[in-house]
Amino acid sequence: MTAPVRDAAVVTLPPLIPWPRRILKHPRLMHYNRLVALVWAVNLAALGLGLADGDGLSARSLSYAALANLTLGVVVRQQYVINALFRIATSAPVTWPLRIRWTLAKVYHFGGLHVGGATAGTAWFLALLPVLVIDGAPAATVAVSIALSALLVLLVATALPPFRSRHHDRFELIHRFGGWGVLLLFWAQTALVLRERGGSPLAAPELWALALVTASVALPWLRLRRVPVAIERPSNHVVLARFDHGVTPFAGSSTTISRRPLFEWHSFANVPSPGRSGFRLTISRAGDWTGSFIDDRPDRVWVKGITTAGVANIETLFTRVVYVATGSGIGPCLPHLLAREVPSLLVWATRTPRLTYGDALVDEILAVQPEARVWDTTERGKPDMVALAYAAYRDFGAEAVICISNKSLTWRVVHGLERRGIPAYGAIWDS
Repeated sequence: MTAPVRDAAVVTLPPLIPWPRRILKHPRLMHYNRLVALVWAVNLAALGLGLADGDGLSARSLSYAALANLTLGVVVRQQYVINALFRIATSAPVTWPLRIRWTLAKVYHFGGLHVGGATAGTAWFLALLPVLVIDGAPAATVAVSIALSALLVLLVATALPPFRSRHHDRFELIHRFGGWGVLLLFWAQTALVLRERGGSPLAAPELWALALVTASVALPWLRLRRVPVAIERPSNHVVLARFDHGVTPFAGSSTTISRRPLFEWHSFANVPSPGRSGFRLTISRAGDWTGSFIDDRPDRVWVKGITTAGVANIETLFTRVVYVATGSGIGPCLPHLLAREVPSLLVWATRTPRLTYGDALVDEILAVQPEARVWDTTERGKPDMVALAYAAYRDFGAEAVICISNKSLTWRVVHGLERRGIPAYGAIWDS
């Protein structure tokens, strides 16, 4: 059925790269965190320049700094912006030095700009409050600013990993409704400030920044619609949801779906079939929502937004890649395997693939990946995925490894390979 999979125990991994380079591969120094640090460094430099000025920081300069950072935090999450970032980063030819392409492929760490902008913007806004009081701002402006500050602090606090990982559904609700509340309060504060300042509102930069942020937030919701879905359930663990409502997304993009659009959304990789309209989503049982979806098999769901590029789109930066997937991680890999835009080799560890995912899907995979290395965990137990990934990388002569799995295993594979000088990529769970 598949190419033989060498026992991971007999694979000898290459040595670790020298420590000065290796330390940069530590998870705490990944590009996501570097971007957070970069945003803060720019803001601290601006603060230093402001303090060096004899006049100090005015309420207007503080509000501009807060709004600029919060605008960055929101806009960088907009789907068109994300797709543009991927398009720019992946436009580099494969003839460029590997070290440059290795860095460009980290484009999916753009969430660091979101976090940096949101946290720095909140800090600037907290600094603005006492200045407003000292300057004798109207009571209404101060009251709105206090409410806005409290809401911003709540959003930042609940977005921190300890809360977000344990209460993700609550985090999403707070982030969604709290974010809308922040936007409304910003408009109220801006209206009060502009009325007091006088002059033409169209000349105020904060008005245009708020308009940009509002459009960025509203655009995905303007695409909201309820569409039919045909669901095939090859097993109690997974369903294949097929959509054909006039949209055929590009390979490697994702779509968010919901059964209650105001309360929860879940993103899945689109699997378009070459030469056929529509697309599929592979949804495996991984919690209450997915479990209910598999058991109920609804005939209509809500979709919104613009199909958005995912991590595996960075494949075009390399001459040959290895895809490493576990379980339903095959879903995000499948569109790239079917498109065959870049020579690739699949390593897939999963339990009883044909019983779980059905003969049709497995046969479709093997038709485009006859040399795929499939490890049945029911028969053979859990493998050393770092060793399997390296063996495939070495044997295939690949330039990079893309891993689609759960959080802990993805990070284990990515950092295990990068510390040995091998470009490796995988989701960073920052949404």
